[in-house]
Amino acid sequence: MKVAVADDHPLVISGIHHILSNCADMEVAGSYTTGAALLKGFEAILPDVLLLDIHMPGMGGEEVADAVAEKYPSVKILVLTNEDNIYYIKNLLRRNVCGYLLKTTREDTLLDAVRAVFGGGQYIEPALKEKIVQDTLQAKKQVSANMVLSRNEKEVLRLIASDLTSQEIADKLFMSKRTVDAHRLNLLTKLGAKNVASLVKRGLQLGLID
Repeated sequence: MKVAVADDHPLVISGIHHILSNCADMEVAGSYTTGAALLKGFEAILPDVLLLDIHMPGMGGEEVADAVAEKYPSVKILVLTNEDNIYYIKNLLRRNVCGYLLKTTREDTLLDAVRAVFGGGQYIEPALKEKIVQDTLQAKKQVSANMVLSRNEKEVLRLIASDLTSQEIADKLFMSKRTVDAHRLNLLTKLGAKNVASLVKRGLQLGLID
């Protein structure tokens, strides 16, 4: 299987190259330190699996994941990062990312994860799985949002998470922009969010956004 690596630290790339070079069923199909270089490189060599860091100069991991999913949907994305923030984990997993690992993971775990996502599966580091479960349980204890949100509010929340503007949401749901803005305000109040970013984060925590 062809594996590409996107990370802005040369030592990390070198280390991954060393690990993969010892595997008969894997080969390195490109190394990139920026998202722009990655997208250009994919025009020549398309990998089966992409090991993607979150924090890179220029395009961040979320932007890269979106661009790859749109232009090269056959590529399986496996996040490999130092970032264990629950927001990043949930946000990337809903962006067609197939797996999430920390850079502290063992070599054999990394290889198992690559093989799992290449085969069409998902791989999340066990400690992170537990973190996701605990975060969701805690959020549901704090507020039972499924009980207080109307059907329209849930739909507006879903579309807000898809980066649609109020006017675009209004057109899609056959509502006035004023009604959408009212729903947006209600959502901020009910979920205790201060802005759109925290609103989406809250929706992810509560399982209101797929």
